[in-house]
Amino acid sequence: MNDNDKAALISDLQSSFFTYIRVFYPLLTGRDFIISNPLGRESHIITVCRELVKCSTLQSLRTIINIPPGHGKSTMLAFWISWCMARYPDSRFLYISYAQTLAATHTDTVRRIMMMREYKELFGVELRADSKAKDFFQTTAGGAVGAFGSSGAITGRDAGLPGLDRFSGALILDDPHKPDEVFSDTVREKVIQNYRDTIQQRARGINVPFILIGQRLHEADLCDYLLRGEDGHNWHRVILKSIDESGNALYPEAFPLSMLRIRQERDVYVFSAQHQQEPQPAGGAVFKADWFPILDTEPNILQTFITGDTAETDKEYNDATVFSFWGIYEIEIFGKKTGELGLHWLDCLELRIEPKDLKESFLDFLADCMRHKVPPMIAAIEKKSTGTTLISTLKDIQGIQIRDINRNRGSGSKTQRFLECQPYVASKRISFTRDARHIERCINHMTKITANDSHRHDDIADTLADAIKMALISKTLSYNVKHKDEVASKIMRSSREYAEARNKLYVG
Repeated sequence: MNDNDKAALISDLQSSFFTYIRVFYPLLTGRDFIISNPLGRESHIITVCRELVKCSTLQSLRTIINIPPGHGKSTMLAFWISWCMARYPDSRFLYISYAQTLAATHTDTVRRIMMMREYKELFGVELRADSKAKDFFQTTAGGAVGAFGSSGAITGRDAGLPGLDRFSGALILDDPHKPDEVFSDTVREKVIQNYRDTIQQRARGINVPFILIGQRLHEADLCDYLLRGEDGHNWHRVILKSIDESGNALYPEAFPLSMLRIRQERDVYVFSAQHQQEPQPAGGAVFKADWFPILDTEPNILQTFITGDTAETDKEYNDATVFSFWGIYEIEIFGKKTGELGLHWLDCLELRIEPKDLKESFLDFLADCMRHKVPPMIAAIEKKSTGTTLISTLKDIQGIQIRDINRNRGSGSKTQRFLECQPYVASKRISFTRDARHIERCINHMTKITANDSHRHDDIADTLADAIKMALISKTLSYNVKHKDEVASKIMRSSREYAEARNKLYVG
């Protein structure tokens, strides 16, 4: 390549980010850069590229791009940073994500691009030999790129340069919230507070663009805070939905409409937020009544079990103690087996009693369940103060396995657990038998469960979430049924003996 051709190529690459990424992406990855071709709308690649260029020309200083997951946003950001460095090698960037390690993964892509032989030969930009870490590196011209977590400290690092009327870097927020933590008010608000107290102070000039890019996760996330102008700025917003108003897919090459429709039907809340950028409004129900099939006859039950959620007190304003009885069956359509398992809600007992009466109430419920043609062999009870006491008193009952359900930080918030169950309920895998005494009570309760935890009670929903987790997600219900009838007899005998002893005590 002669000098004139090289100069022309450099000019083309520096003047067009779209050209730059189409040239350098294959050089870095060995693959072509795919440009989506949606029906009736502009490629989201072109849209994002154009908005990023507006930031680099200072046409937009506050930009929010809401885009579904898996659409290449972080890749485009990494190439955009390296493209800006090719034009302004003294630029200073802060790249912030919900975890510092995730942000460092993306800044490492920037570093690898800038260390390519072709990049250095064309643009003459060099990284300092003593500063090439993937989470922080500097150019010999004084530019820098640093990676940080959205809820952690950001000290000694800045975005942009003061006193300039040209582009000199940017502050980037790429997915500031972690999906499985955003429903914790404490964690979510910590991210927003850290933005207020720390992040927004790190811009070193009035011409330093702020870019927030990512999917919506919650109706009160950082994006909502910024769109309401709580930071004192007006933000330009670009909304990219997986399915547009005309019913066309945004990225059909990776997410065809047929796939999106399935997700939309079965993962209602997640799809609405992450894919359509419309978090369910406060009070929006997680479950719908018509998601629970009412069968004329009980299906062919393969196995049964009990889940229990015990209350701490018997006060009306607190959650009740609830025991639910479940049957597992194979779903059939027009008499043909589908290979998919369903849960049949055989019974549900809701009561407000003192902790001392828990064992008696459970044994009465168990005795009723044992009359089913497939008696339960497992009972799982949440391990909290009253539940722990109940579990310990039931260990001496022969023939039934008592399991404890341990709630901890790793098991996620209640909202997270309910949203994990939503696809199973939405696909109509939780059923009732017509005229069962608990149908109306259970369905009414489930339709009051909200994603923002504004519902009053969730005791019945907890027993459903545990049942779905055990039977359909973790699938931890296998047991030896070789002596099922004998074991059932022992359980009935234990329950009867306990009842007789209790009655004698009352008579005495």
